[in-house]
Amino acid sequence: MNAAQDLPIDMHAMRIHRVGTIHGEGTPPLQHDRISLPRPGRCEVLVRVHACGVCHTELDEIEGRAAPPRLPMTPGHQVVGTVVREGPGCRLALSGRRVGIAWIHSACGSCHWCVEGRENLCLDFSATGRDAPGGYAEYATVGESFAHEIPESLGDLETTPLLCAGAVGYRALSLCRLENGQALGLTGFGASGHLVLQMARHLYPDSAVYVFARGAKKRRFAIELGAVWAGETTDAPPASLDAIIDTTPAWLPVVSALEALAPGGRLVINAIRKEADDRQALNALEYERHLWREKSLQSVANVTRRDVRACLQLGADIPLRPTVTAYPLKDANRALFDLKQGDGRGAKALEIDCPSV
Repeated sequence: MNAAQDLPIDMHAMRIHRVGTIHGEGTPPLQHDRISLPRPGRCEVLVRVHACGVCHTELDEIEGRAAPPRLPMTPGHQVVGTVVREGPGCRLALSGRRVGIAWIHSACGSCHWCVEGRENLCLDFSATGRDAPGGYAEYATVGESFAHEIPESLGDLETTPLLCAGAVGYRALSLCRLENGQALGLTGFGASGHLVLQMARHLYPDSAVYVFARGAKKRRFAIELGAVWAGETTDAPPASLDAIIDTTPAWLPVVSALEALAPGGRLVINAIRKEADDRQALNALEYERHLWREKSLQSVANVTRRDVRACLQLGADIPLRPTVTAYPLKDANRALFDLKQGDGRGAKALEIDCPSV
């Protein structure tokens, strides 16, 4: 049984047609298109989108720093909406339920990575908004097993960053192997950092959190959320840290973080890329100063469904209330430009309830 019997034949979408630099003026990177309503395939559901987060990954896709999407492409991988139609073969009875669609759109399910529960490393990993159309639109499709039911206590807008910034932050925090009472550092303090800080304070109440961030506003925000100290990227913290999560696109914070680690400390890099023109920062890397005494470094690649669902449940339990700035769908280009400029604090999201463009 479908949640909606009468659906339109087409929909509004903001799509990428070319790769190029995002400016505040000139031709915007996203174009408004009126396209056919997608049809859910076997074991897929059709979701009426209510809100979609705006992520730095979209900037990287549009400006050519990340793996390019198939063009034209509807970006957006922090999607919240209601299931309005089920395709053939669906068994989970999701019609009428509010769900989220995250970066992980699909994986093969049979390789050794998938069998081990590390589907984020699957060679057939498919990403929402890159390999399959995402949520900068009125509707989107996804396999029913990759649709994540959202706890009732979480609102649409506040859920959007949990589906990416929160979920990948949760994975990074898990990889830190932190014990309660050990000191945690966060390098960069955007959508992911401000969520991880709140998670850490809940999961490790006796652990002090130190934040390294550019800009006085972000440092003040970190203190407001419970950080015991906030400094610039290259500042020396008042104590050595047991683990640090780096969410920046640059190499300099990596070098600085390694120096700030205690013996046996762990640096987890939660970033989809690092800037090539910042590589000279690695020239300062010294083994005895930055790596010796069993310090370790690990990257985070994508997320699993388990990460997304654990983050959503944790968001309801804490309760986690992200700071989100909302934009209408027609202002997706402005939201991306503001994100690039670092305007505001917390996360950004599109509201898809007013489709006029």
